[in-house]
Amino acid sequence: MSVKISGAIITFNEEKNIKRCIDSLKEVCDEIVVVDSLSSDNTVSIAKELGAKVIEQKFLGHIAQKQLAVDNCSNDWILSLDADEELSKELIEELKELIKKPLSAEAYSMPRVSFHLGRWIRHGGWYPDRKTRLFNKQKAHWGGYNPHDKVIVNGETKKLKNDIRHYVFKDLRHNIDTNNSYSSIMAEDLYKNGKKFSMMLLLFKPLGKFLETYVYKRGFLDGLPGFIIAVGAAYSMFLKYAKLWELENVKKTKN
Repeated sequence: MSVKISGAIITFNEEKNIKRCIDSLKEVCDEIVVVDSLSSDNTVSIAKELGAKVIEQKFLGHIAQKQLAVDNCSNDWILSLDADEELSKELIEELKELIKKPLSAEAYSMPRVSFHLGRWIRHGGWYPDRKTRLFNKQKAHWGGYNPHDKVIVNGETKKLKNDIRHYVFKDLRHNIDTNNSYSSIMAEDLYKNGKKFSMMLLLFKPLGKFLETYVYKRGFLDGLPGFIIAVGAAYSMFLKYAKLWELENVKKTKN
């Protein structure tokens, strides 16, 4: 008897992505649970038409929102995807073979390949970008720190071979907007944890990030997109520490 799996997705205005995501999960899942953060587009209606159970919940943060989806799944085994992801055909076949018999680990990770600027990005630290997405909810839960959530597993995690496909950004503007948003979250996290701004960090962290992404992790092999990604990563690092300075400066002014 095969293992029963619940698919878990969180969404917000994902009408352009949600069908692709759900259709791939339906190949291996017995149910699909979507927790939607009060979308203003057709995400909810599309998900319901495709047979998903939809829960509408104001956004609680990446970790809490994903855990809410897990908690509302009826099966112990969870396959969690972001709405802008899908299982590759090769991964679907690998999963079908895997669940034909009892699973031998508490969780499974799989590589994730991202599509950006017209190509699949396989360097610069973007690949294999291995993610734990199949897990037993009795032995694992969502943790980490926002927005960098991850599955925390009490037990063994085994590796699968084939890819999750990630349609990471709609365009370069979306990439820049995301870097801006995430740098704010990370700066606030540093501030709350008592990390102090320094000019050395502001000057050298961005440079180090560019060299790491473009040279050490061979982003240059992805052509001009690799260069653009490396510059964006450096700028995001610059923003993080500039915003940390801003938080400290605002605090001093108010006091």
